[in-house]
Amino acid sequence: MTTNTGAPDGAPPLGPPARAAARRGVPSARRVDHLAFTVPDLDRAIDFTVRVLGGELVYRLPSLAHDDDWMREHLDVHPRADTEIALVRLGPTTNLELFVYRSPDHRDVPPRPNDLGSVHFALRVTDVDSAVAALRERGPWHPYGPVRTVPEGLPGAGMRWVRVTTPWGMPLELRSVPGSLPYERQTSARRFLPGSTWHNGADGSGAAAALPGARGVDHLAWTVADLDEAERFFTEVLGAERLYRTTADLTDPESAAALGVPQGGTLHQVALRMGPTDNVELNCFHDSSGARRRWPRNSDVGGNHLALYVDHVDEAAAYLAAQPGCTVLGAPETIPQGPLAGDRWVYVRTGIGLYIEVVHMPDGSLPYERGTTARRRAADGERWWSR
Repeated sequence: MTTNTGAPDGAPPLGPPARAAARRGVPSARRVDHLAFTVPDLDRAIDFTVRVLGGELVYRLPSLAHDDDWMREHLDVHPRADTEIALVRLGPTTNLELFVYRSPDHRDVPPRPNDLGSVHFALRVTDVDSAVAALRERGPWHPYGPVRTVPEGLPGAGMRWVRVTTPWGMPLELRSVPGSLPYERQTSARRFLPGSTWHNGADGSGAAAALPGARGVDHLAWTVADLDEAERFFTEVLGAERLYRTTADLTDPESAAALGVPQGGTLHQVALRMGPTDNVELNCFHDSSGARRRWPRNSDVGGNHLALYVDHVDEAAAYLAAQPGCTVLGAPETIPQGPLAGDRWVYVRTGIGLYIEVVHMPDGSLPYERGTTARRRAADGERWWSR
């Protein structure tokens, strides 16, 4: 998603150069392991991400439920909630974890893009128009409006983008990116550019045909309440690197419609590089009418979390527990049996509302691999600051 993409001509010029990366971050972190969000119908979400987008279903886990307080302590949901989880590999770098919850108190109406905690992701494609045409053929999946181009004078000038609907109410953005961007004249920081390798369904992998020109996930994005606070958390606590900031005037009805938000107010955004293989965009809507001000719970439709792959889960959890506003949910656990036996993980609720998971997979293969050729994206050989 892009704030800058929707900004009209006459928007503010580029801001000052970004400060040098502080090289902080979660101890032993290697990369973003996965993005997770809660959907109302797991079958439809899998169908969309696999058949429509060209992802590959890696595994689907048995239902998870407990008759004690484990679900509340570890997932911050109702104790009697139960959940099913599937993991889809999207292109060369991204694991997408899909949840469906049955819970006595979950919210089943998805958040709007301007609601606090709303999340979306974008696919990088070489030709946005061709990708939209393919989505229509596999759908119908309707764009919010015409394809837009970021105008001159903005950090992302030349990017082309459009948002489309998904079965679970979250926007999906399609974006093409020129070879160089204006913000690069202001900083040595560079956004991650997905490569050219994507399963196309013709290699025997079982993956569906990717969208035309698909290169990978371009970015992950969240709506936050305080942009300065959220940027500080991502840069100083998680170790992200700022790329640029920009602003969009949403009093223009076409700009607001393109983002799927009410007309009026202003959108402020910061773009970040998150480890070796991911970009993040944080969005803050000022004067946005009727927006929800509560971050969705994990069991709510639209609930979400960001997982970091680390070498030492307990060390990473202790580091996050020491950060202002962060609460480790329960204690790190190792899955004893089943498809992911050996996976060690824990959730952390952060001061900005976002849930973070730190996770480490055992060396060697996981049990699920015995039943499929599909593989989740691993972190082998990667380090957080490798570029």
